Amino acid sequence: MKTALLLALGVFAFAYTIGWVVWAKSAPSLARINSARLGTWPTFTHVAVGFVTNFFDTLGIGSFAPTTSIFKLGKIVPDGIIPGTLNVGHTLPTIVEASIFISIIEVDARTLVSMIAASVAGAWIGAYVVTTWPQQKIRIGLGLALIVGGALMFATQQHLFPTGGNAEGLDGVRLLAAIAGNFVLGALMQLGIGLYAPCMILVSLLGMNPKSAFPIMMGSCAFLMPIGSAQFVRSGRYRLDAALGLSLGGIPAVLLAAFLVKSLPLSTVRWLVVGVVFYTAVTMLRSAFAETRPLGVTPPEI
Repeated sequence: MKTALLLALGVFAFAYTIGWVVWAKSAPSLARINSARLGTWPTFTHVAVGFVTNFFDTLGIGSFAPTTSIFKLGKIVPDGIIPGTLNVGHTLPTIVEASIFISIIEVDARTLVSMIAASVAGAWIGAYVVTTWPQQKIRIGLGLALIVGGALMFATQQHLFPTGGNAEGLDGVRLLAAIAGNFVLGALMQLGIGLYAPCMILVSLLGMNPKSAFPIMMGSCAFLMPIGSAQFVRSGRYRLDAALGLSLGGIPAVLLAAFLVKSLPLSTVRWLVVGVVFYTAVTMLRSAFAETRPLGVTPPEI
């Protein structure tokens, strides 16, 4: 089963890359959103953000909330296209992560495959909804998503959730609960709520070994992100140069973290991320509620 999943990830990565190239050239709204930067290469800043966020993502911190904070506070990506940029840019690094963790960590095949399939279905629906939202609604959604993400990080730091059991798989009602939960998490990812922390909490509550969450959560993201990202690319609701930077910086960062670094004392880093995430949430919500008229999606000068 692992071999089949790894082959499927390879197919997804290849198809996604080809589709990204084709759709990036043809999406009619891309010129409006990316303006003169259509077709340009990412800056050093874009690549650095991809490297840093994916490095810590591989070590379990997650990449969506930190990237959102950097994009918002640094005025790197317009608020209305942050969700699309996150999903499009982090897809390929996440596929690399999933390939590594599916290979080295044991988990029940039925549980793994069913939870991945549920997250993909949720992502398809979630991406369709988010690509139709105006910028103000996206700002409100991102702000609330960051509050949820920050709260989960805080609770994890305080050890407020069960540590889990020893099971490598689920069955019966617990498996159905896991499938339903991962469906919702897949949909919420399209709004910018990272799947890692909620998925680890979900499997721990259901009695699984928390280590088993790594192939599940990374495999879920690796399969659902190409599906959801395809809708963002086709609609043009993302920033091309920033997304490319996340991918180009993210892949080597994943390999470095997985094979060379493996672990770090991350408690201080997590507390820093919690603080930045909550601050960004407040900033995002203030921007949303300060709007008095609909805003166009205009890229910032960098």
